[in-house]
Amino acid sequence: AKQHVLDGDIYQGVISRRRQLAGDIDPISFYESLRSVNPSPYMYLMRHDELSIVGASPETLVSVEGDRIVSNPIAGTCPRGSSPVEDRRLAGEMLADGKERAEHTMLVDLARNDVRRVAEPGSVEVEEFMSVLKYSHVQHIESTVTGELADGDDAFDATRATFPAGTLTGAPKVRAMEIIDDLEAAPRGVYGGGVGYFSWSGDADFAIVIRTATIEHGGAAGDGAGSDSGDAKIHGANAGDDLITVQAGAGLVADSDPASEYEETEQKMDGVLTAIEQLEARSEDER
Repeated sequence: AKQHVLDGDIYQGVISRRRQLAGDIDPISFYESLRSVNPSPYMYLMRHDELSIVGASPETLVSVEGDRIVSNPIAGTCPRGSSPVEDRRLAGEMLADGKERAEHTMLVDLARNDVRRVAEPGSVEVEEFMSVLKYSHVQHIESTVTGELADGDDAFDATRATFPAGTLTGAPKVRAMEIIDDLEAAPRGVYGGGVGYFSWSGDADFAIVIRTATIEHGGAAGDGAGSDSGDAKIHGANAGDDLITVQAGAGLVADSDPASEYEETEQKMDGVLTAIEQLEARSEDER
């Protein structure tokens, strides 16, 4: 992906990796554990047939309330500190990092362009720029982009205009998605998608599917390499074990350090993986 940036194909590409685990996991218990470990603005649990999706997303894809459109791009990540003083130091270093600022500004501009497609001319604003949000395991830089929904457009149009989020693809979107399709080992599935609702009143609220685990019930047994593999089976899993997949990405630009970006994906997955570990430990104690 970095070579594509250097070649001028894209300005930024968000490349993701996955961790896959085998086990017996109850979605409701896992949701409760995740809510305790990593509380977030969007908490969700969905099940369809043999697939469950459990997540704690911090990021709004788009919300529509009346004629007000809101998008909250998040770009920029650092770990939490062991004290309030260290928290502030790490956040300050993140905000002072020229790469982080440039990357965030580019993705805010992309969000502005997305919102502008369905907004009244001249109504798009950046109401908050580069605020630091603190979560259980990481700190993020977030901005708030708003606009007034244009006559003739509705919440469906707003969702179509903003999906997929530039913070999960890179820029420009279409070419970045082509590169992602070429480089990543397997289709993303729900990762980077949207979860939310359209209301009868015409409003909508959608989160980006990040900080999320998918649980394929009974799907782990079979041959495969597991972590970071495109194969959806884990070698040595017992019959009936669930396949648990956690995925995270990092934005690569011209001066990105691959080791640092890899560590960022670890930080992003940490909250979900900790919730799984706590649930497994609790199950062991109850046996």
